[in-house]
Amino acid sequence: MSRPHAALAPHPDRLFPYDPAVRAVARRLYQAVRELPIVSPHGHVDAAQLAADTPFADPASLLVTPDHYVTRLLHADGVPLDELGVGRGPLTEPEARAVWRHLCARWSLFRGTPVRYWFESELSEIFGVTERPDAENADRIYDQVAERLADPAYRPRALFRRFGIEVLATTDDPADDLAAHAALAADPDWTARVVPTFRPDRYLEPGRPDWAEAVARLGLAADSDTGDYPGYLRALENRRAHFVAHGATSADHSHLDVRTDPLDPQEAARIYRAALDGVASEAETTAFRRHMLLEMARMSAEDGLVMTLHPAVRRGHHGPTTARFGADTGHDIPVRAEFTEALRPLLERYGTHPGFQLVLFTLDETVFSREIAPLAGFYPSVYAGAPWWFLDAPDAVRRYRRAVTETAGFARTSGFIDDTRAFCSIPARHDMSRRLDSGILAELVAEHRLDEDEAIETAVDLVTVNPRRAFKL
Repeated sequence: MSRPHAALAPHPDRLFPYDPAVRAVARRLYQAVRELPIVSPHGHVDAAQLAADTPFADPASLLVTPDHYVTRLLHADGVPLDELGVGRGPLTEPEARAVWRHLCARWSLFRGTPVRYWFESELSEIFGVTERPDAENADRIYDQVAERLADPAYRPRALFRRFGIEVLATTDDPADDLAAHAALAADPDWTARVVPTFRPDRYLEPGRPDWAEAVARLGLAADSDTGDYPGYLRALENRRAHFVAHGATSADHSHLDVRTDPLDPQEAARIYRAALDGVASEAETTAFRRHMLLEMARMSAEDGLVMTLHPAVRRGHHGPTTARFGADTGHDIPVRAEFTEALRPLLERYGTHPGFQLVLFTLDETVFSREIAPLAGFYPSVYAGAPWWFLDAPDAVRRYRRAVTETAGFARTSGFIDDTRAFCSIPARHDMSRRLDSGILAELVAEHRLDEDEAIETAVDLVTVNPRRAFKL
């Protein structure tokens, strides 16, 4: 006879303040925002999945394999990534079930992490799971989730509507034809907005081994000769125009730093040619990338795409894993960041330009109060981006609000960013943010620093107004 299993029942007051009086205020604030539509201005859901509306394959392929938040901790506990389905393509039913067993048998690994919080919400509120996962009930939970996924009510479009998503931004390669976005826009049965985001990193990094090949592909997509520097700039401008025509409102950038030191156009052209010939030095390719970040700002000022920066990550920290499994497989690690001097050339040119907007993200918490909040508190173009990636966790979100608000207020922040590849975690992540902001605002009410009507208005703005304003949605 099997032992009883612990219940999986997320507490209705989760993440609210401990003090009963403050918690009561937080509950009221949360009720004002709980059912509001989701505006998701940055993420990694595949638009083709929504355009095709094909059923999700299995619980593991939906909830485990694509989510590096999940796979990285399992890998740290000794589970090889290939046993989690990473880099393997479609899984057979036995393979998917084995991946799920790894998750359930190691459920304790996620205690205290936001992954645990999101997963509990997903399993209980979307799939009706009532038992805490463990090694014994792994197959039973797998069967329950798989049964739900076979129901038409659990296909991508049905879940999209159920989640209350009003706007969803994807992340897309500049050479992408955006056919899936076009198909959704032309579909009379589709009423939500799914917009592309221009992500040109690989085309701005001449130090990458595949850069010349990528630039050639960019030229083909743009119908522009990228054999020289002016043609390369035209290709980027043409592809940005293509994205704008398909509804894009932002361009996303992530490099090791955010230095924006300008180059003389002739020097930029010389380095570009040397990079195509494979003879540019590391110092030259770094200088070119920094110059091109400034050029991206110039293009944003001209075409109106919001510029978002989330720098200071050592991509592919473990080379052998990158070589075997590719990018975004759980070992991109933060490094220290500097914004004030790095962005000065950019902001001196475009910081007060009426058509330019810049959203600054960081994985270095010291930057929030020291640099990002003061920049957002002066420049009309600058917004303080929400905590993301390693920082989209309850305590980090609270630290962010306390670090940024005193200098930049609430209005100069971006609104929540889920930044996820795990489609079913979107409502859980946004709900977490709404609960945390309700708690922060409730504390201000309790301290008589805000009236409750102001707190309610601010809570609603953080969900509805801020992301639309910061990302021009």
